Amino acid sequence: MIAYITGSLIEFTEDSCLVLTGSGVGYELRLTAPTLSRLPQKGAEVAYFVQPVIREDAFDLYGFDTFEERSLFQVLTSISRLGPKKALAILSRFLPDELHRVVYDEDLAALSSVSGIGKKTGQQILLELKFKLGAEGAIKGRIVAPPQAGGVFSDALAGLKNLGYSEEEAAPVLRRILEKDSAMDVTEALRSALKTMASER
Repeated sequence: MIAYITGSLIEFTEDSCLVLTGSGVGYELRLTAPTLSRLPQKGAEVAYFVQPVIREDAFDLYGFDTFEERSLFQVLTSISRLGPKKALAILSRFLPDELHRVVYDEDLAALSSVSGIGKKTGQQILLELKFKLGAEGAIKGRIVAPPQAGGVFSDALAGLKNLGYSEEEAAPVLRRILEKDSAMDVTEALRSALKTMASER
């Protein structure tokens, strides 16, 4: 897997740059807005941490100034219904420290200021990020507010209630899901419950 690239900047567009490596191979990298704003003159040496995103119809490379930015991008794209373009938009709007603050403060208004993210999607993203960055320790050395104690069922139920679902609606669905797979963590249970309830409506 391509994880790091160094080379000469030979071209750039409004959302990407083309880097020519020492082996003579050129790679197009999609970049955040802050990284694009700091691009040097053509011909200058650049270096980026890289995250490939492979789909049926595309093989894209995303470049980041720091390892932490790349790690946050990986966490963001692991969230249901949050693809690489929206993840890049979030990282274009918030530096890593700012995004951690948004998650810690559950600042829905700030997250919803990102194009393409509405209130309900923003609530789901904040909820999943809080567990992924805190409970799962996705970003080494960076702890976001820990999840409430009480087990997967109660934590997932609290999350669904925060998203606007009633306990009467959410609790039976969660019980069925966890009876089928008791090894689920909170994020997995939330995702499965949201999918189930959406299909039943």
